[in-house]
Amino acid sequence: MDMKAKVLVVGGGGREAAIVDALSRSPRVGKIFCAPGNAGISLQAKCLPLEDTQIDELQDFALKEGIDLTVVGPEVPLSMGMADQFEAAGLRVFGPSAKAARIESSKDFAKRIMEKYGVPTASYRTFEDYAEALEYVRSKNTFPIVLKYDGLAGGKGVVIPENLADADEALKDMLLDDRFGKGKVVIEDYLEGPEFSFLCFVDGEKVYPMVLSQDHKRAFDGDRGPNTGGMGAYTPLPFISGEDRDFALEKIMKPVARGLVAEGCPFKGVLYGGLMKTKDGIKVIEFNCRFGDPETEVVLPRLESDIYDIFCAVADGKSVGELKWKEESVMGFVLASKGYPGKYVKGKEISGLNEALSDPDVKIYHMGTTVKTASDLKEGRCWTNGGRVLMVLASGKTPRQAHDKALAAVQKIHCENLFYRTDIGHWAL
Repeated sequence: MDMKAKVLVVGGGGREAAIVDALSRSPRVGKIFCAPGNAGISLQAKCLPLEDTQIDELQDFALKEGIDLTVVGPEVPLSMGMADQFEAAGLRVFGPSAKAARIESSKDFAKRIMEKYGVPTASYRTFEDYAEALEYVRSKNTFPIVLKYDGLAGGKGVVIPENLADADEALKDMLLDDRFGKGKVVIEDYLEGPEFSFLCFVDGEKVYPMVLSQDHKRAFDGDRGPNTGGMGAYTPLPFISGEDRDFALEKIMKPVARGLVAEGCPFKGVLYGGLMKTKDGIKVIEFNCRFGDPETEVVLPRLESDIYDIFCAVADGKSVGELKWKEESVMGFVLASKGYPGKYVKGKEISGLNEALSDPDVKIYHMGTTVKTASDLKEGRCWTNGGRVLMVLASGKTPRQAHDKALAAVQKIHCENLFYRTDIGHWAL
């Protein structure tokens, strides 16, 4: 009899909750561990008291426990070389090398790859010197303009100034005050149009596309307020045609995968294309070296293929084959702490989770929650422990059905300190 696999998922947010949930549907998987995980994840995996950046300790655990596969969720441990270290220790790991992860950890590296391999994106210049950068912005005198800190900045390293004074302030922040650390700034032309996310499983030059999704970055209804890590997502997308999707696959995702191979840093894992449909065609806004959050939470519920088999095939350099997807709409709403993405308080009680889950088409992925006793979640309650707290999603035959089911579930959840957008998926409704 085959022994069922032991899997370690690294990370502790909504993305990892969706990965754990997908793995739990695989008949090949026995025990799932998650480090550090969260309250909701603990219902499907054993959570470990280890942070996602404790690479040595996680490696020791994987070796001692006989872990068959490690899936790395966040970008920081990938950019630190977790996949390289695990591979060197003889462990099977799903995630790119630190060199390949530069597609996200260095905006300048990503732009140079796109330029070299003819991938459509906004024109740009990179600067280390504040005075030179400011002079470039002044000489262009075209606003809005896009300023991106070169390295990882937790989703907060992109500023879109509307005038020279705001650009000056942002450049001082990044290049003089080193807000995100010592680094460079990429200055790009501003592009307009609807954004969408294209996630692909990638193994060297082999690219296996997932279904398209769109997240909502702004905090409030009507796409107003500050940028966040994402306030909700949905799939599929009515405004992206089959022709658009094929262009994005053949002219963007595949050339970048080939380019990384040619540059000596082949990519293994999930390559995320943050794309925009402009009046001049589809262009790249950014690349990430991992599953997006919150897109993963709506994409993976549609996956019919066994995700454990996919992860192992990519890690082992074998063919993934054709992915199978459910023909349905999925829409998810993020419940966030009031004040997010700025300052917020933690420790507010949430109730009504069981009532929200009474519809079998509804799922709740925990993003930033905690519990006080082992029975709390069984009784349908938990406490806030982050900026983004819960992702409530529903599937339906149509976008409207998915939207209404998810929103009805959200309204059954009670907490004095949570807010959410009601217009997720407005492009599709």
